[in-house]
Amino acid sequence: MSFWEYANPVKFLKLSGTVLPYFSVFAALMIISGLCWGFFFTPDDYKQGATVKILYVHVPAAFVAINAWFMMLIASIIWLVRRHHVSALAAKAAAPIGVAMTIIGLVTGALWGQPMWGTWWEWDPKLTSFLILFLFYIGYIALWSAVEDPDSAADLTSILCIVGSVFAVLSRYATVFWNQGLHQDASLSVDKEEHVADVFYYPLLVVMAGFVLLFIALVLLNTRSEIMTRRASALVARRKV
Repeated sequence: MSFWEYANPVKFLKLSGTVLPYFSVFAALMIISGLCWGFFFTPDDYKQGATVKILYVHVPAAFVAINAWFMMLIASIIWLVRRHHVSALAAKAAAPIGVAMTIIGLVTGALWGQPMWGTWWEWDPKLTSFLILFLFYIGYIALWSAVEDPDSAADLTSILCIVGSVFAVLSRYATVFWNQGLHQDASLSVDKEEHVADVFYYPLLVVMAGFVLLFIALVLLNTRSEIMTRRASALVARRKV
């Protein structure tokens, strides 16, 4: 069995229809359990107080927002190289999810930053890169809507996705490239000296796993919708002919 078999829309619909309920249920269970664990069974931080618990929403949302763009990049490259329509539609399907996660990241970041930094917004390298990534998401969706021919739209949005990947990288590693700004380093790290305290770390991992599963479930759902919409449009076009 080859991975590329699922570039066939029929096989993709069959597989996604089978696994979608499992991803959805496990995503819900992990998000709910992780949030309950984090919000109700972890202490307040000695510096940040209860405000620190915003990380259980902010960090997973920002993580998914950034990595969603990388998933779109891979799918776009597959489209450009192999011309598999499912990959182009999967990239398109991921964009609205990326927008939603970016908005959640920006809003929760502002709510977290105001009491910690004394300001809702700072033109910090990481924050600015994240905001630009959000604008690329909006531009990506707008470009899909503006170009009538689906293949041309897929080509142009794939190129845009490659360009926008620069800001996805900066959103993740800006604190490494520029040793300045208010934003802290990554909350998660393989280095125990750098990541948050274990009492916050483990419930955060659970929530993040749930957000990743939620992202996968929503991408599968949206891609299925895109395929069905494309089929319906083709049927209408044939009837007109």
